[in-house]
Amino acid sequence: MSEPASQSLNSPTTWADYYELTKPNVVYLMLLTSAIGMFMSVPGVVPLDILIFGNLGIGLCSACGAVVNHLVDQRIDTLMNRTKKRPVAQGRISQTQAGIFALVLGVAGIAVLLMFTNPLTAWLTLFSLIGYAVIYTLWLKRATPQNIVIGGLPGAAPPLLGWTAVNNEIHGHALLLVLIIFAWTPPHFWALAINRKEDYAKAAIPMLPVTHGVEYTAFHILLYTFVLIAASLLPFATGLSGLVYLAGAVILGVIHLYYSIAIMRDKLGAPMATFKYSLVYLMAIYIIMLVDHYV
Repeated sequence: MSEPASQSLNSPTTWADYYELTKPNVVYLMLLTSAIGMFMSVPGVVPLDILIFGNLGIGLCSACGAVVNHLVDQRIDTLMNRTKKRPVAQGRISQTQAGIFALVLGVAGIAVLLMFTNPLTAWLTLFSLIGYAVIYTLWLKRATPQNIVIGGLPGAAPPLLGWTAVNNEIHGHALLLVLIIFAWTPPHFWALAINRKEDYAKAAIPMLPVTHGVEYTAFHILLYTFVLIAASLLPFATGLSGLVYLAGAVILGVIHLYYSIAIMRDKLGAPMATFKYSLVYLMAIYIIMLVDHYV
């Protein structure tokens, strides 16, 4: 009997396992950006029904993509220390159970968006789900060291989805919010990839540190940090945000730059410190943007 199967017998499935499949921390971060996208799209208050049902639909579809990721990556998850205890990898949830769970989440999410928001948001969410669950997870992740760069667009979509849920249009300002996350994604994941280089190599995933080395990756983290800082200034430059946001974006960007330089200088613990700070950065810059919007 295989190890996952034996573990499954010793560890009965619980609701916590299904909850873990949805990668809740990632989904919560995406919902934060989608909700702020909603508020940024109007001068006043977002209608309560759109705020609730829009984020519910987006969240369910995001959770669906996370479950598909667990399902598709079962083999490589068992090879990596960071992921080997995941429910599908250990066999606590079967592939069939995970597949049904993902289908229910995805169908429910699209249905909620179609019934309670608008078709544009539903279709964009579906395209984002396909982009992450199929194009990135099934193909790009294993095909190219630029997987995170190319595949980062679906994960950057939530603020656009929030905006369209309210206004039913694709606005240039909403695309700026997408651009910030799109530019943020490579340095965020590459910092983690440096720390987990051996894991990715063992699983034969062509992450940039595996294919091109840590020094090359560190240089590109620094380059993308400059891109991120430039992208973060665009909401002020285009009139979407004001001085409060500008001050916050500059301060957060300078701190991010400090961490990126620390990786370049090969400081001990710098990659994981950068990874953790990047999470704080993304939450903080969107919250400051929201505060600026109403101030």
